[in-house]
Amino acid sequence: MTRHDGIPYTRPSITELEIGYVLDAATHGWGEHCYDYIRRFERAFADHVGVPCAVSTSSATGALHLGLAALGIGPGDEVIAPDITWIASVAPAIHLGATVRFADIDPVTWCVTPESVESRITDRTRAVIAVHLYGNPCDVVGLAELCEKRGVALIEDAAEGIGTLIDGHRAGSLGRFSVFSFHGTKTLTSGEGGMLVTRDTDLAGAVRVLNNHGRAPGRAEDFVPETIGYKYRMSNLQAALGLGQVERLDELMHRKTRILELYRERLDGLLSVRLNTCRQQDRLGAWMPTAECVEPAGIRGQYLREVFFGAGIDARVVFPSLSTLPMFEQTSDVCPTARAFAARAVNLPSYHDMSMAEIDRVCATLEKAITGYGCRS
Repeated sequence: MTRHDGIPYTRPSITELEIGYVLDAATHGWGEHCYDYIRRFERAFADHVGVPCAVSTSSATGALHLGLAALGIGPGDEVIAPDITWIASVAPAIHLGATVRFADIDPVTWCVTPESVESRITDRTRAVIAVHLYGNPCDVVGLAELCEKRGVALIEDAAEGIGTLIDGHRAGSLGRFSVFSFHGTKTLTSGEGGMLVTRDTDLAGAVRVLNNHGRAPGRAEDFVPETIGYKYRMSNLQAALGLGQVERLDELMHRKTRILELYRERLDGLLSVRLNTCRQQDRLGAWMPTAECVEPAGIRGQYLREVFFGAGIDARVVFPSLSTLPMFEQTSDVCPTARAFAARAVNLPSYHDMSMAEIDRVCATLEKAITGYGCRS
C-alpha cells in the first residue's frame, strides 16, 4: 500500500524487549556466546509447545526438508498433503524425490480430513502432512490414529498454527515431528526463521546432524562430516528477536484472537460470508482472518481483492488449489471442496495494532464488494 491511509495486510509487533535482546546479541553474542540466544529460544519454544526437542532453522520450509530427510523419504515414496496450502508444505518432499498426493479439505474447517487422507493412502505412502490452515485446527487427533493404524508418519505443518488447540493439545505436539514459521507475517516472528519440534530425541539428533552439513556435534570442530547435509540454521540475532516474542506470546495470541472476534462481530449479519471456524473442542489460532464468500454464486476472491486494493486495503487472495498448478498437471487427485474455497476466499488484514476504525473500514469494503457484485448485470 502506498496511500498514506492504506491498511497493510500484516506487520509484526516489536517492543523494547525484543530490541534489547537483539542489541545484546549484536553486542555480546559472538565467539563462545554465538549460540546463547539460539539455545534459549529453542528451550522456550519447546516448553510452549510441550515437547522435549526443538531445532531452530532458517525457515519452516527448511525444517520440513530436514525432518523428511531424517525420516529417509525419497524416490518411490508418496507423501499426502492438503490441496489447499502454501507450496512450501510440499516442495521439500518433491526436492527429495517423493511424489505428492493431494487430499481434499473439510468445507467448514478448511483443513484436510482423515477420510480424505485415507482415500489416498497406498502401499507407497510414507507420510501425511497435516496443515493448520490460517490457524484453523486440523483434526490431527483423528489423523494420528489413522497414521498409526496404517504405519505412516504424521507431520504437522504448524507454520500458521501458533495458538491453535486440538482437543486440548497444542498444534505441533502430536506429529512425529512438526514445523513452525517465524516469517515476518506470523503471530510470532524472528524476521525469517522456523522451528522443528518433536518428542523423538533420536530424530531431533539426526536433524541436528543434517542441519550442520552432516557433522555430528562431537565432530563439529574438525570439519569431518558423516554424510552430506544441509545448512538451514538460524542466527543468534534472529533467535534473540524470537525469544522476546516467545516471552510475549500470550499477549500476541490474545490480540490475534481479538481481531478475529471483532471481524466476526462486525460481519455477523452478512450471511454470505463464512469466517474461520473450528470444532467445539478445538481453538482457533486466529493467525489470518479469512472470509469465504459463498454468495452470490460465482463471486471470486480475485474480484474481492481488487475492490479492497482500490480502497487502499491490502487484502490477499488465499492459496491456490495446488492440484491446479502447472507443475502438478499430471495428478489424478481432484479436490472439489478445496478448489471451490480457493476461488472465493480472501485473507483480511490482521496486524496486531489494527484499530476498530480500520476493522470497520475493511468490513464495510467487503460488504460493498459483495453488494456490488450481486448488482452487476
